[in-house]
Amino acid sequence: MKKIAILVFFTVGFFVHVWACTGLIAGKQATVDGSVLVTYSADSHTLYGALTSSPAADWPKGSMRSIVEWDTNKPLGEIEQVEHTYAVIGNMNEHQLTVVESTWGGRPELVDTTGIIDYGSLMQLALERAKTAREAIKVMTGLVKKYGYYSSGESFTIADPNEAWILDLIGKGPGRRGAVWVAVRIPDDCIAGHANYPRIHKIPMDDKENCLYSPDVISFAREMGYFDGLNKDFSFARAYSPADFGALRACDARVWSFFRKYDSTMDNYLPYVNGESAEPFPLYVKPSRKLSVQDMKEAMRDHFEDTPFDMTQDVGAGPFKVPYRFRPMSFEVDGKSYCMERAIATQQTGFTLVGQMRNWLPDPVGGVLWFGVDDANTCVYIPMYCGITQVPECFSPENGSMYDFSWTSAFWIHNWVANMAYARYEPMIGDIRKVQSAVETSLNLRQPAVDKAAVELYATSPQEAIAYLTQYSCDAAEASTARWKKLGEYLMVKFLDGNVKQEENGKFKDNGYGLPDSPLFPGYSQEYYEEIVRQTGNRFLETPPKY
Repeated sequence: MKKIAILVFFTVGFFVHVWACTGLIAGKQATVDGSVLVTYSADSHTLYGALTSSPAADWPKGSMRSIVEWDTNKPLGEIEQVEHTYAVIGNMNEHQLTVVESTWGGRPELVDTTGIIDYGSLMQLALERAKTAREAIKVMTGLVKKYGYYSSGESFTIADPNEAWILDLIGKGPGRRGAVWVAVRIPDDCIAGHANYPRIHKIPMDDKENCLYSPDVISFAREMGYFDGLNKDFSFARAYSPADFGALRACDARVWSFFRKYDSTMDNYLPYVNGESAEPFPLYVKPSRKLSVQDMKEAMRDHFEDTPFDMTQDVGAGPFKVPYRFRPMSFEVDGKSYCMERAIATQQTGFTLVGQMRNWLPDPVGGVLWFGVDDANTCVYIPMYCGITQVPECFSPENGSMYDFSWTSAFWIHNWVANMAYARYEPMIGDIRKVQSAVETSLNLRQPAVDKAAVELYATSPQEAIAYLTQYSCDAAEASTARWKKLGEYLMVKFLDGNVKQEENGKFKDNGYGLPDSPLFPGYSQEYYEEIVRQTGNRFLETPPKY
């Protein structure tokens, strides 16, 4: 019991300080148009949501590449540079290769503080040096073997226009270069995901085409005393990151909720999510229908709606049914430890994306990073084509910071709107959804024509096609940010001071003399009033004076 309590503290406390991200996957035969789709939310309380980029480059022989830790900006050392690096926009490179992650920590003694490569740099290096998912796995595992792995346990989604993989990886501890790892290809007709807990349990070692792993993945676990059974019974997740309540309810439950939308058998795994059964749900499932890009966007907005963990259905939601719980996640009452739910959509997201990879189009056209900033639930996903050569000003890392509010920064505009909604969620979210849906629907409908024009340009002048897509992506981002600013102004006016101004024909109603016509005073829900009476008794009871 004491050991379990320690593990719970480590896992739950871990989310407070570092990224706690979610990544979802849909294979090309599981999508409506044949795209490979992956999602990502970079969740951190200190991350400024911006779109990074680096151009393709040639390097002189003998050049060195500095490694700076992604989370802290701490210099970790230098490694040998390759002769040529590919262009990268966010988490996708010019060949449509996409790499995202989620941290799960695992056994703390396996962190190698002498290593040079952290998980963030490992992703960037893969994007700079690889064209395909398989090549990226080789690059990533080779780099940590040569230079050492500085971070704790990670799950990576590694995908290209033809296939998607999950790579679970953890170091070997101080003084032992390299890592133990396993990578499994997700079948083309399936969906998968990971959310701060390793999703690979049994390793299909006989499937050499669709499973890759370090030669010592089992023997190292035996050496360290993590496993002593038969090879066929080995579980990577259990050996290198023993599950606790936080790993199940705060992590695996997010993937379970995604699967549940498309697989009616997932309720059978509720005992696992609740820590009552040791049988995990599958690494991947075949969905009941094919998914679209928009489906993946909506999946990132999940708050466990219509599940036993629905965050709008308990007292923590307050009178306005807010599906958010501010940190810390854990708390104590009467000497017992409790934990808030942690859904896919969360307030502390820096940026979020849906990566779309299409093998029937030229790479600069086929790869689209649908990019958004702040909370996925209240963001707008904007198409950033992987061949673009310029980052929109509203997404620029130089436009604002965590200390510097900017009215032209998409991150700050979206945070402004979202934080208004966190206070009065149920009254406001409908107005936010209308604008969000209108913007995303418009962009979705425009995509075929944009693709067609770009492909036609590409046939005669690839540079003209890239210039066209760059202009389109930047214009779409700036227009959506301007629209979101107008939305924020509208919400401020409509819901000022707890009132609701009435509307008619798209305008606020006027009394004929320049003032609002009969603002509404909606108050609170009946359940909230009943809870007030339950807690206060007759304190607020209206009684006539006794004199």
